[in-house]
Amino acid sequence: MKCVYCGCLDSKVVDSRPLNDGATIRRRRECLECGKRFTTYEKSEQLPVMVIKRDGSREIFDLEKIQIGLRKACDKRKVSAEQIQNMALEVERRVQELGEQEVPARTIGDMVMDVLKDVDEVAYIRFASVYREFKDVTTFMEEITKLVSNKQ
Repeated sequence: MKCVYCGCLDSKVVDSRPLNDGATIRRRRECLECGKRFTTYEKSEQLPVMVIKRDGSREIFDLEKIQIGLRKACDKRKVSAEQIQNMALEVERRVQELGEQEVPARTIGDMVMDVLKDVDEVAYIRFASVYREFKDVTTFMEEITKLVSNKQ
């Protein structure tokens, strides 16, 4: 692996751990040139999944877009970068498990909301307010009421 700091191609693995039931391997590496550490993720190659957007257009599933949405929802919350990465990988795993070549964006959004709900309820509401396009305070309150009633 190429070092993200100095570009050297020689590194050694100092720690490996499986993520998402072994579907992904997280590796901590140390550059043999500059000595700095960085993280890589290894997973088997999957067939590309096309996302069917609300307007009917299609684009390739992009894990980075999931991570960006999660980061925005979790901004200034006590959610670590590793938790965000794990949530994004969980969504990707669920999408791949569907075994479909095309998946509606709504299905993926619901998956994101599902993993967020278990990690941070405020981030969940933030994401839901954008994803479900809340129009007023009443819609916002209805979502909060559903969240609270499902906890009991």
